[in-house]
Order: sequence, then structure tokens, then C-alpha cells
Amino acid sequence: MKKRLIILLVVFVSISVCSCLNLEVINQWNLLQFDPPYGFSATDFRPENTVFTGLEITKDRIFIATPRLRAGIPATLSTIPRHTPKGSNPKPQPYPSWSFHGAGLGLDNATTCAGLVSVYRMRLDSCGRLWALDSGIMTSIDDFQRICPPKLVVFDLKTDRVVRTVEFPREVLRPSSLLANLIIDESVQGTCDSAFLYLADTAAPGLVVYDALRDRTWRVTHPSMFPDPNFATYTINDETFTLPDGVVGLAHSPKMATVFFQPLATDRIFSIPTATLTKGPPGEFEDIPVALAGRKSSQGLGLALNPKDDTLYFSPLTETSLASWNPLTNKQSLLAYNPNLIQFASELRWKEDGLWFLSTRFQKFFKRTVTPNEINLRIIRVPLRSSLYHNPNNNIYYKK
Repeated sequence: MKKRLIILLVVFVSISVCSCLNLEVINQWNLLQFDPPYGFSATDFRPENTVFTGLEITKDRIFIATPRLRAGIPATLSTIPRHTPKGSNPKPQPYPSWSFHGAGLGLDNATTCAGLVSVYRMRLDSCGRLWALDSGIMTSIDDFQRICPPKLVVFDLKTDRVVRTVEFPREVLRPSSLLANLIIDESVQGTCDSAFLYLADTAAPGLVVYDALRDRTWRVTHPSMFPDPNFATYTINDETFTLPDGVVGLAHSPKMATVFFQPLATDRIFSIPTATLTKGPPGEFEDIPVALAGRKSSQGLGLALNPKDDTLYFSPLTETSLASWNPLTNKQSLLAYNPNLIQFASELRWKEDGLWFLSTRFQKFFKRTVTPNEINLRIIRVPLRSSLYHNPNNNIYYKK
């Protein structure tokens, strides 16, 4: 891989809404509503605190993760049907059942820890299993209560039963650890239970590596994984908030044997060879070969990669846009600009039918200004077409 310093500058020639590609609103909600299980009241649920951050798609279901950022969030992992009328708002169904969501129902800690506490993201493997990363943290924005150890819970989607649970040893965690994202790498030593997993620790910045074949875990840290205080304040549609989060966005190129990552509080994207991550725990004073992949026009969260051509997709927050960059050709494109539909894209997912992403008014959830009479949450798809690879006429410029 050639190391290139690029500057990604999104430049708009008009203040009017420009959608360079068609944005299909799959589902949208003012606020997420759940039907409480028998014996529980909905009065303890707080829809104004419930915002999704994780997305996974199967042939018949869409999985969404709603971490317990604040109190009153009933379920942290849910499903909706994949094929619903465009723009509809189906009620999420707790996955796999309400019994896994005791933390939102006020149950005791033993029951809570046996289920799911707070899931930020989840991923499918090639065996049709869902790996859910449970941070174990309640009310992370307000008072950061760790009520259970973090863990990976693996569900067989054919039976919706747990087939594996992974708990992390203390030596790879820190008091403020918040595991918020993951990559399943099946390109190194095998698939499924032989995969490597790379996990983003956002609050105690670093990458946790899990060797599923040998059931071993270690930690890799580098200054690039920490938040930059100069970029800890975000402005989206003239609303400003501050959140000094470290590494969270992750994308993986098997062909390039590279992991791309970005803290939330930065204008940069970095890369690290997978060989560095998979070789085992780094030695004392070992230099970690992290490279600066490029600079963006503003901060961003979600990252996705098209494995066919290694194009990397991201969403600059201030510019309320989707953009792409190919690290092999250095080609860049502005895919879409829409201040209404593209806000705080917390998750980007490349699938066989296009680029999917979550768009939320997170700034309003964070500042407690969200209202129930506006659309605040969307699942959007950019359909697969040749222009997703590169459009040289898009308004994006760069300097080497």
C-alpha cells in the first residue's frame, strides 16, 4: 500500500440541497417505541433517550443497536423486518427476546449480566452468526455506570440462540474501557470460530484483538487512537455539542491487509496493518506502524469499505454528506449532500445492494432538545450502481 497524505475537502458550489446519488429512506421514526413485555409498564421507557448507533442487515431482518446512553432505554439490540414499505416506522422487537434485556426492565444484576447490557454494534460472520459487542456500561453519557463486564455474545441466526460467549481478561481493559465497535476478520487464519476480531475501545482509546481460534486477547494502543481536543466540538446544522471520544470508526480491507480507523474527535483517518494486530501482544516500547491515511473536511464516525475495489466511505459531520476515497487510486467523490437526511451517520455498512447508513439527530438527543414531532432517526440506503465507485464530476478537491 502506498502511503499518501491526502486532504479531503468537501466543497459545495451551492447552498441548496444536492443529492448526487439517490438516497432511499428505508425506515424512519420520530422516536423509537417499544411494546413492553407482560407485567411491565411503558412509563419507565424514555423514547427521547433512545438513539441507534449500530446496524446489520440480513436477507430478512435489520438489526439495530440502541446503547444505554441514558436511562429509560428498554432494549439494546432489536430487529425489524427488512422488507417494509419505504419510509415506514415498524416497532423494533427486542432480540432475541425480552429476557435478554433485564437492564432496561429494572431486573437484578445477575439477570442483567446474563443478557445484554449496552450494545453499540454487532457484526455477521460467514457462518450466519451475529457477534454482539456488549460494553456492560449503563448511562454512559451521564454517569458511566459499569454494571457488568464487557463481553461478546454470538447468536446463531437460524435458531436465535447463544452459541458462544467471550469475556475479556482484565489485563486488556482499563477502568474507563468502552468497547463500541468491531470487525470480524476471516481472511487471516480461517472463518467463524477461527476469525480474528478487532474491537475499538473508545473511552480508553485502543484496539483490543481477539483470536477466536486460540481464545486469546491482547491490546494495541497508539496516540492516533486518542481524541484530538481541537476536534472535540461538533457542529451539525448550526447546532454544536462537545464529545471527546477516541477511536470508534473501523473498516477492514482483506486485500490490502489493512484496518482503517478514526477517533470521533479528529479530522483524520489512520491505517494499521492487520499483521501488526494479529501477531500477538506488542512488546514493550515496540513501535506500532500506524500511518496517516488522510484528512477529512470535518469529524466523522462511521466507516465502510467496498471489498470489490477497496473504496472507503465516510460521512463528514459538519458537511452533512457522504464521501468516498480509494486509497489505491487516490480518487475521491462526493456521493451525496443533504442537510436534512444526512445527520450524524453513526454507522455505514457496505452490502451487496449498496451502501446503508444510520442517520440520527444525535446532537439533539445529546443536548436533550429532541422533540417527538420531527423525524429524528433514519435508516437509509444508497442503491448499488456504477457511480458509487467514482464520479469525477463531483465537487470534491484534494491536495497531495
